[in-house]
Amino acid sequence: MGDVNHSSPQTGTQAGPRSRATSGLTDAGASPKLAASDAGAVPVAVPASAEVRRAERAQAANGPRGRMVSVGLVMGGIICLQFGSSVAVLLFPRAGALGVVTLRLVVAALVLLVACRPKLRGYSRGDWATVLAYGVALAGMNSLFYQAIDRIPLGAAVTLEFLGPLILSIVTSRRALSLVWATLALGGVALLGRQGFDSLNLVGAGCALAAGGLWAAYILLAARAGQRFPAADGLALAMTVAAVLSLPLGVASAGTALLDPVTIGLGAAVAMMSSVAPYTLELLALRKLPASGFAVMMSLEPAAAATAGFLVLHQSLGWAEIAAIAMVVLASVGAVRSASSGH
Repeated sequence: MGDVNHSSPQTGTQAGPRSRATSGLTDAGASPKLAASDAGAVPVAVPASAEVRRAERAQAANGPRGRMVSVGLVMGGIICLQFGSSVAVLLFPRAGALGVVTLRLVVAALVLLVACRPKLRGYSRGDWATVLAYGVALAGMNSLFYQAIDRIPLGAAVTLEFLGPLILSIVTSRRALSLVWATLALGGVALLGRQGFDSLNLVGAGCALAAGGLWAAYILLAARAGQRFPAADGLALAMTVAAVLSLPLGVASAGTALLDPVTIGLGAAVAMMSSVAPYTLELLALRKLPASGFAVMMSLEPAAAATAGFLVLHQSLGWAEIAAIAMVVLASVGAVRSASSGH
């Protein structure tokens, strides 16, 4: 879209809309200043129409500034998610992995339903199918990942899970340079999780890989939900589906521990940090960022997790971990720049 110029100078020799209107006012006894302005070739700005203003807002949203806002939304979601995961680790001894997932999804669903109050009418079967699939992906992704980190080290689990969005970034990207950034990100993530590959529990590794596949599905479904539903309505409905699916498993696993006030309070904090904030921010970001660029930006997840572990759980970082963080950050920056130059 070319630049839209809504300030059209109108002079005494040009019979534009503004000059005709001014001439009419002058004939009717308008002030001398209006007549002098029209006859003296002084530029007069024509007010922008509603269509022009909407076009300019759309152009600004899709321009460099709009993309940077989307990048900031993704970064905010990553930080919230990983610090929320650190709080979840503290909650594991109280409610177990499935119990924490249930608390997280139920509280998140309630908050989103109250905040968004999504309407239930006016949607097609395809819209509801998207919400249902989105909810299944949310429930499965969270449940499988928590089962994974209950059996294998966090670094290894994140590394295996990240293979899902990484493969998605390669499949969906149409630029050869994206392969370079994806390879660099994979190297960094593998380096970050190198300490966990010595002796992996096969069930835990399988859960992490399955969670990665659902993570890739989540990226695609979140983008589709953002196109079919206004604001975060699609997320609120999908989170409700996920909460309903996880509730029986959580109750069977944790039992009355889910009713403990301290457990509920920590679960609410995990829900806000790990579900409500990051998923909402990512949903908004996916409306402007391509799926391939978003997927590679998710390579910051293990780096953010290592930082959150250091600050909250006092897990130390070695030179290898620092180098891995630098690699994934570089890959993410490169992916965003490649996506920007391609658009």
